[in-house]
Amino acid sequence: MENVNVLIYVESRYKLNRKKVKSAIYSVCEQNKITTHVEVSVAVVGDRKMKSLNKKYRNKDGTANILTFPLSEGGATPSISGKEKLGDIVISYPQVIRDASREEMLVDERIEQLVIHGMNHLLGLHHE
Repeated sequence: MENVNVLIYVESRYKLNRKKVKSAIYSVCEQNKITTHVEVSVAVVGDRKMKSLNKKYRNKDGTANILTFPLSEGGATPSISGKEKLGDIVISYPQVIRDASREEMLVDERIEQLVIHGMNHLLGLHHE
């Protein structure tokens, strides 16, 4: 999708199927009929970084498999080059490995599920 810019950061020791991540984001955008130019960032980090973010932003001890940071919660979303920044999705790779093992699924599949879940949060679609 030409109107969706995906920025991906992965800590060097983790393997990520970038095509699957982008495909999941494009799919959510298509399903929600996003036609404006948008930007999303995805970071894949370790538990130490995730614990730090969880404590800082949610005041919770421990790790999480995913955190989302929608930029729309802070008021007007900054626009650079005509692109609306939706926000950031942060995924803990070690937690994903634990989740995938427990749920008997591939790590790439679990990451794909989490990216879709995170995108829904960035678009304001929350759990029921």
